Amino acid sequence: MDLITSAVVAAIGHGAPGHAPEAVASHYERLKQAIAKFDSAAAILAAIAALEAEPANNQLQLALSAALSSAKVPDDMETLFAAQGLLDAVQRPLPQAPDVEAAPAPADKSAVVSNYAVVKVYFATDRQRDVGKPPAQRFSGERNILGGNGPLSYGSCDISIPRDHRMGQLESPSLWRLEFRDDPAKHVVVLSAEVQDRDNFFAALKTQIRASADKSAFLFVHGYNVSFEDAARRTGQMAYDLGFDGAPVFYSWPSRGGVAGYTIDENNIEWSTPHMTAFLADFLASTEAAQVYLVGHSMGSRGLARAVADLLAAQPQLAQKITEIILSAPDIDAAIFKHDIAPKLAGARNPVTLYASSQDLALAASKAVHGYARAGDSGAGMLIVAGVETIDASGVDTSFMKHTYFAEKRSALSDMFYLIRNHARADQRFLDPVDTVAGRYWTFKP
Repeated sequence: MDLITSAVVAAIGHGAPGHAPEAVASHYERLKQAIAKFDSAAAILAAIAALEAEPANNQLQLALSAALSSAKVPDDMETLFAAQGLLDAVQRPLPQAPDVEAAPAPADKSAVVSNYAVVKVYFATDRQRDVGKPPAQRFSGERNILGGNGPLSYGSCDISIPRDHRMGQLESPSLWRLEFRDDPAKHVVVLSAEVQDRDNFFAALKTQIRASADKSAFLFVHGYNVSFEDAARRTGQMAYDLGFDGAPVFYSWPSRGGVAGYTIDENNIEWSTPHMTAFLADFLASTEAAQVYLVGHSMGSRGLARAVADLLAAQPQLAQKITEIILSAPDIDAAIFKHDIAPKLAGARNPVTLYASSQDLALAASKAVHGYARAGDSGAGMLIVAGVETIDASGVDTSFMKHTYFAEKRSALSDMFYLIRNHARADQRFLDPVDTVAGRYWTFKP
């Protein structure tokens, strides 16, 4: 049963629409409003009404699920979040008067300020620090070779998310709209970047993780041509869009943040990989997170994949804390990934998820530079290897460079949503299998 049908059935079991607790009734109505915008809304709402009359009827449950799938409702993040909110309301125990004074709740990772939300993200970086710069430019594209306590700096950023934010978008000032400066009410903005020492950093992370329902965290490693500022903004946007209630963390290696810096970025990701490996081990050992999701993008996947492979070899028990490994548009030599890296990842807790695209211009440029296919290519060179669930994301990309579809398209985000929230494997999500002589891969439903 899909997430939306499950939420409807659970709410009806708790008395919806007419006899449910106020919180359940409110979320139930919100879910119906989210569904109402679809062209097939009348048929879907009729299926819900039929289920309200006979909630135990399995055929009616299947009919609702089929109607939702036909209308592609599960690809819509607003509806998914409404369904998850409804399930959370159903599962939340009714409030009871405490016998003793309750301890204050841990601080939320996000807060609402006027007409924008604020999401707190955590970071580790081996970029060179520039104390005199504004928060968003606090770390440069140079290597940190002067750090007295090693190359790593730790800290947190507050990221603004506009209240009218569109799922998957990284809103920025636009000259076409005569916008010349960042406005938190309109744009995803780094409001602050605070540096902490290691102990205080991990203490704050522990607090955030303990406050989450599943004691969870995700670690994002950005790719080529990404500044510290954009890595922070992207992490905040992903956490917000995925409805992630754990601790969002990003590792920022010294990418130059410019299209012309590809070769320098390649050298820097190699330089950074040992630091990334050490941080990942420290992160897993120090945070007590029960669910850890790793997301690598582009050239960042190169460092992340090697870091995980090294950790699996050196500390396999510690590496078992990693719940999912997600590699999007990985800029890794396809043959090296297949024969060297993927076998080392076979000991991971779950299969690796790899998003690929035959329309990825940045990967095509990388192939032209190196002369060989990349692991993130699809088409005739689709990478199919044991222990990896490969998903062809060619048809869902709308970004200018066709290289950031992992966070800029609703269907890719919704797929990650099901993977992270429901721990659903590829055959349990809204994907179509494609069987070839080399094996099976997956595509998004048309």
